[in-house]
Amino acid sequence: MNAVEAQLDRIRGEVAPKSHNARTIAALTSNPGCARRAIMDAAGVDKQRLAAYAGFPAPFGQSQFAIGRGNAFEAQVKANGCAELLKLFREHLGLPVPEVSYDNLEDVGGITTLPVRHARTRALLARAASEGPDAGTLFDHPLLRLEVAGRPVYLEPDLIAFHLHGRFHVVEIKSFPVIDGQADGDKVAAAAIQSAVYVLALRGLLAEFGTGQEAVADTVVLVCPENFSNKPTAALLDVRRQLTVLRRQLSRLERVESLLSLLPPELTFDLDLDATGVPRRAPGALAAAIRTVEARYAPECLASCEMCFFCRDEASGRTAALGRVIRDELGAVDEVSAVLGLADGTLVPGEEQAEATAVLRAARRLRHECLSGAA
Repeated sequence: MNAVEAQLDRIRGEVAPKSHNARTIAALTSNPGCARRAIMDAAGVDKQRLAAYAGFPAPFGQSQFAIGRGNAFEAQVKANGCAELLKLFREHLGLPVPEVSYDNLEDVGGITTLPVRHARTRALLARAASEGPDAGTLFDHPLLRLEVAGRPVYLEPDLIAFHLHGRFHVVEIKSFPVIDGQADGDKVAAAAIQSAVYVLALRGLLAEFGTGQEAVADTVVLVCPENFSNKPTAALLDVRRQLTVLRRQLSRLERVESLLSLLPPELTFDLDLDATGVPRRAPGALAAAIRTVEARYAPECLASCEMCFFCRDEASGRTAALGRVIRDELGAVDEVSAVLGLADGTLVPGEEQAEATAVLRAARRLRHECLSGAA
């Protein structure tokens, strides 16, 4: 164990690291400038439990109803040898699939352990890449692997299809509806970044056999219910931008030692569990330890991070709570009280605040003129 791993283990405490999945890896890209999240994710900290114990629980995760609905729709799409899915490939997307073979990788001869499933996935996809479409067309629940902060993470896409225009395509099946050709933009964006995680992992696997990145398509197949029925429809999503963001954030986690060097060497988020698993550490002491790691809060964090309520409370009265655009526009002005003082002239700006002050005073003057005109 090197010094970085030892420090991350000390930060996490005497519990096993929490495993990543495609959703949590995708969430890393939502706020790449946050050192607090980078440290916690690199250490494998259970952020949801930490936030709850510090007094700021955040309800994260899918409801059982949503999970059940998603599983039922996926089973329908894959029924009868993926008949409905193949129809979408051929008719709706115009993708040629002349011959079909199907491999279910949820188990290998009844064995469901992750290393065995990953080895079987690796063998089948490598054979398909070298021998062409006759070696396999549809791979159901393959198991991929990706390095995150030096630790292997197993990932399970819904389906990988080959041979579509001579390349592998990741297929993502979601239960949110497409109504009159439109879907919820936030849900589509989340599906795109999650699919990009699978594309990156698949490219990494095939690279082991000398296969270039072009063997995996930049577009993924998104399958959703159409309108208010369970009839599936499909669309192609371009995930090149998401891949760029994802690579950058994962490389940042690999360089986590630069962030660790700024922290007290004795820092830990350990809850000091007793023999029955009950925490003994004072919640206030834990909160103080968390605050030693700088956060970069923005309202968008409420949709993607388990620490969101803790960081929002910490950011109260600061420009960060108003959003990234406002915080970045105001530059060196961090406090809302300072913004108001600079705007009305009761606070003298420093040299680094001159530009922001000019903008604030112009905005205040325009607001005053507009209100005076309305009166």
